[in-house]
Amino acid sequence: MPITQFVHDTLSSNVLCGVMTLAVVLLSPNPAQADDWDLLDAVLAQYVKPVQRAGIRFHGVDYEALALDPRYRQLISQIEGSQPAALRSSDERLAFYINAYNVYAIKMVIDNMPMDSIRDAGSLFTPVWKKTVGTIAGEPVTLDQIEHAILRSMGEPRIHFAIVCASLSCPNLRREAYRAEKLEQQLEDQTKMFLQDDTKGVELDGSRARFSQIFDWFEEDFDAAGGVEAFVHRYRDLPAPLRWRANLPYDWDLNRQ
Repeated sequence: MPITQFVHDTLSSNVLCGVMTLAVVLLSPNPAQADDWDLLDAVLAQYVKPVQRAGIRFHGVDYEALALDPRYRQLISQIEGSQPAALRSSDERLAFYINAYNVYAIKMVIDNMPMDSIRDAGSLFTPVWKKTVGTIAGEPVTLDQIEHAILRSMGEPRIHFAIVCASLSCPNLRREAYRAEKLEQQLEDQTKMFLQDDTKGVELDGSRARFSQIFDWFEEDFDAAGGVEAFVHRYRDLPAPLRWRANLPYDWDLNRQ
């Protein structure tokens, strides 16, 4: 083969390989997007703000305005295209699924507006928590699956003060995304904020207390922390002796602004 032909063929082959490699990089799903939450930060900061209604303090969502913002659909596409299995640490996965739950709870509301409660999106035979709300890595998911099969199985009880089921008595929807690098501080802040709120976290009356029903529904999740009372006492001073029940009324009205 003439040297000029050899050089030509070699260069052409290298160029082709380079083009194909670039195409793979550009067209393949980017696992890093599962930990890139700048878009969620911007959306939450704009459409979530402190509100008080029915005697309850909460972070209200402007669902109608958010639904019209093109960034909302971009955010849904980001979650749908993410590859959480590629995330390196448990904190990254925990942050991803907390964010995914909160975004998909918002999506469930927007998909079924108008409504007075997120539970209106379900039915007697198919509660809202068991309805497919979106996909992650190509697989359909429900809010129930994200909460129970994924998040609770990770053994972190503070997730119950980070995930928000779009209701007044839920913990406040944080006005920023959860991120692995500051997840510990965020979970501590959310838990303390909720348990010091006597409108929905802990209501004290002398030596008696009523705790959020979250502690009734998920009591076993706090066993590793010494039980419900010991867990609450880490974040709020409690009288001794104390008689408590996890029966504080839970308001399921929508957390809209």
